[in-house]
Amino acid sequence: MFKFFKTDHRPDYIFTLCVIILTVFGLIMLSSASSDLGKIKFNDSYYYLKHQIFYGLSFGIIGYLLTSYFNYKKLKRLAVPFLIISVIFLILVFTPLGFSNKGATRWLNLGFFSFQPAELLKISFIVYLAAWLSNRKINRQSSFYRGFLPFSIIAGVIAFLILKQPATTTLIIIMTAALIIYFFSGAKMRYIFGIILGGAMILALIVYFTPYRYERIVSFLKFKEGSGEIQQTSGYQLDKSLIAIGSGGFFGIGFGKSTTKYKYLPEPIGDSIFAVIAEELGFVGSFFLISIFVNLLIRGFLIAIRADDQFAKLMAMGLISVIGIQTFIHIAAVSGLIPLTGVPLPFISYGGTSLAVFLTMAGIIVNISKHT
Repeated sequence: MFKFFKTDHRPDYIFTLCVIILTVFGLIMLSSASSDLGKIKFNDSYYYLKHQIFYGLSFGIIGYLLTSYFNYKKLKRLAVPFLIISVIFLILVFTPLGFSNKGATRWLNLGFFSFQPAELLKISFIVYLAAWLSNRKINRQSSFYRGFLPFSIIAGVIAFLILKQPATTTLIIIMTAALIIYFFSGAKMRYIFGIILGGAMILALIVYFTPYRYERIVSFLKFKEGSGEIQQTSGYQLDKSLIAIGSGGFFGIGFGKSTTKYKYLPEPIGDSIFAVIAEELGFVGSFFLISIFVNLLIRGFLIAIRADDQFAKLMAMGLISVIGIQTFIHIAAVSGLIPLTGVPLPFISYGGTSLAVFLTMAGIIVNISKHT
């Protein structure tokens, strides 16, 4: 029994401290970003904060504690059933158990609570690929029929289900992290380039033939060109985000004093929460937050590099890549570097499933650090 919880070393305290700081910082900023919205919609300024603590933080702490003490090597045996369950949940989204919000069908309602199955894939698919590619009996890195082809088929099925929701950016995050794992496992470069080229072509076609995706790209390009048409397009959100970031200056206008979080930013507690942080805490607060993320990512990659076995190395590399990619996409989108995407900022944005999943990811990485 105790073998399941046996560890060889102490956990990476710097990584753990970064996770704690980000989680606490996120709850504090959520209390500010959601105060007006909660007061108007539910007559409770702390409605969203309480919801995040009850449905996100509580499950996240449980996930973190279980995965940080449970011997990570046992996850290899659970990789296949975990992925199958995640895919089943993803399919159930399109049944009466699923429900839509703002044109997207991403949530599964189990009665006593709801969650986003696609978020679970950020763990299950990574764990599965790490287990699959670390099998020493089969050289999947160089084999076309035992490696590249099965990898492409599995990725294709998952991509189809996620795009059907639709959740394009979530798919990009998961598949980019999967490709990183595939690369670090020692796969042939022609396979890597083939996947990148094929994926880019398919994504380009999907964007071109999907009006709202195409409009978002066109709107972004018009905004970068200085077009005055953005007020009637999705560029409006980016325009207001940049105004919020710019108005924060060096020190910010003060905690809780954002003037854009309810009236102008469409998603102040989710997609645009970094803009609220920059407005209220300024460059100093934004730099602090980004610095914590950078430290988290550096420690995470070091843990992956120092891991004793291939399974741990690939799993830690994949999980920390998911965190890093999603963090970059959120901040870059809000800052106008890339088109708006609509993904939450890890550990910070409102979303119970997201917070629980990222804390569970952190627990797995901390677990691996104990055995290196």
